[in-house]
Amino acid sequence: MYTRNKSVIGIILLVVILVVALSACVQKVEKPAVIESAVVVDSVASEDGVMIYYDVQGEGDRTLVFVHGWSCDRSYWDGQVSNLAPDFRVVTIDLGGHGQSGLGRDAWTMSAFGADVAAVVTKLDLHDIILIGHSMGGPVCIEAVRRLPGKVTAIVGVDNFQSFASNLTPEQVDGFVANFMPDFETTTVQFVNAMFPEGTDTALVGRISRDMASAPREVGISAIAYTVSYDYKSALADMRRPIRTISSDKHPTNVELNKQIAASFEVRLIPGSSHFPQLENPDNFNRLLRETISEFWPGTEVPPTETN
Repeated sequence: MYTRNKSVIGIILLVVILVVALSACVQKVEKPAVIESAVVVDSVASEDGVMIYYDVQGEGDRTLVFVHGWSCDRSYWDGQVSNLAPDFRVVTIDLGGHGQSGLGRDAWTMSAFGADVAAVVTKLDLHDIILIGHSMGGPVCIEAVRRLPGKVTAIVGVDNFQSFASNLTPEQVDGFVANFMPDFETTTVQFVNAMFPEGTDTALVGRISRDMASAPREVGISAIAYTVSYDYKSALADMRRPIRTISSDKHPTNVELNKQIAASFEVRLIPGSSHFPQLENPDNFNRLLRETISEFWPGTEVPPTETN
């Protein structure tokens, strides 16, 4: 009887030891996955010395570089990073004067912002890149391409590039910018609220408008002036990189005119969306973005279109 009990106890101890050992093995297997998904936060000086902060997540030779819009920051791409980092290296940047990046610039031009992007790309030694720019980030990407010969595969805009024709006079630009002078914060809230169609989640609208209104006044006013006066026709005259955009249908996109200036231009529309489709409906936006990426990088996984 005693011998039988000893045998039973021995078997139980063996099972316990095996369970503990297997648990340790599982923990060891899981650790690399955590390391691979880690976010690298770093900074680099732009050509004028302003410090530019950025995140890197994911791995691979193909890199998606995300550029935010006016008075936003790199967090506006969080819904895209989580979706795309398992398949690509993903870089998100705070342009100068935005987010964590530094101040101290005389003029917040598209060229200076393009230099910010180029500084990050150069430091990371990236070569096969798709630049993705929301709103003001579109012309910033164009300026970055001019500084990165041979490194950029394509530009993808997000709710921008409605018309490459420069149709605002200097007087019109001055008049538009003057609206922001007396009370930048209040005017920005009103300006951003108008970007959303009726029925948009009020919490999302409030969060975005308050966030953008908290941007540094001197940066916001200078940057918006250079955004609305940007000369696409001159900037695109010698550029041969494909250009796409994923846009709301709230404002019509002049595809025919744009093709006269950039023959490769194409648009994918998101009916009923706001100026922030990547935030309002990230699943649908990510599908369209993957679809666009697959034009240049065949084999990119594209989820099926949702059906009601």
